[in-house]
Amino acid sequence: MRGRKATSIPMTGDDPPDDMPEAPTWLSADARTEWDRVLPILLTERRTLTLADLASFANYCTAIGQVAEAARIIEREGLTFTGSSGPKRHPAVAIRSDGMTQARQIAAELGLTPASRGRPAIRGGGGADEGYGFGLFGGLGLD
Repeated sequence: MRGRKATSIPMTGDDPPDDMPEAPTWLSADARTEWDRVLPILLTERRTLTLADLASFANYCTAIGQVAEAARIIEREGLTFTGSSGPKRHPAVAIRSDGMTQARQIAAELGLTPASRGRPAIRGGGGADEGYGFGLFGGLGLD
């Protein structure tokens, strides 16, 4: 692939907000758990997440939630099932695999993998997306 790899953009300006942005209501329970676990790390410890990145972060949490749900289904029902033509792979196996792939790709973009943390980040001035004064997804009606 050509071009530059995506890098995280550090927050600049004032300290991170005291109250973290709320998870969107449409996230599953597993996705909300991941949101609550990782968001403080990205906002306060690493300071690499901006308001513009929250939609990607929500996608990451959704993928993690799908992986967790598919893993529970596989644990309960097994990796295979017997169809009319014999044993077949359970559909949850593909869902889990797709979710893992999506989560890994988005995690790299957000700086959540060891390799992505080793890349230099772009340092720049403040942008319009630094503030947290409006809803998580702005005027999209997805809060």
